[in-house]
Amino acid sequence: MTLDSECGFKDKSTGCMVGVAELQELPLFHQQVIPDSYLDAMGHVNVRWYMVLFDEASWRFFATHGIDEAYIRERRLGGMALKHHIQYLAELNAGESVAVHTRFLGRSKKRIHFMHFLINETTGKLSATLESLGTHADMERRRSAEVPPDIAARMDATLYQHLQLHWTAPLCGAIDV
Repeated sequence: MTLDSECGFKDKSTGCMVGVAELQELPLFHQQVIPDSYLDAMGHVNVRWYMVLFDEASWRFFATHGIDEAYIRERRLGGMALKHHIQYLAELNAGESVAVHTRFLGRSKKRIHFMHFLINETTGKLSATLESLGTHADMERRRSAEVPPDIAARMDATLYQHLQLHWTAPLCGAIDV
């Protein structure tokens, strides 16, 4: 898989180019304009703010599947991050509009695998990707726990849709459920 900020990436298994426009068809989970406060001494967005952008999208991604603040409070269940792999492809600057689109990649009884695509809407470029593995967790025991059937059903519906896409996500190869 070859990632490219200008045109997305080339899927080696299908030979297909996946462009930014196709990535924008994935569900949108975060959108904002980059503030001046995100800039570092080099005049571009500091790496820590990429994680903030991805984290905002992750909360909304999970909320879409029923894992929100009420779920955590009432059921005493939630999630924890296990692994992240970030690829930086193009700089972000203050005043640019960005959007995070997400593809659900897979799940097991406890684990959730997904990928965020950070698109610079101002330039039309893919700026970064985050591949993530999380675990569903019992918040009282602070241990991994199985995803309840109602949440699993919602996840499986999204996962089924995303498995129908004609392109393979540009995975790092070090993360799997």
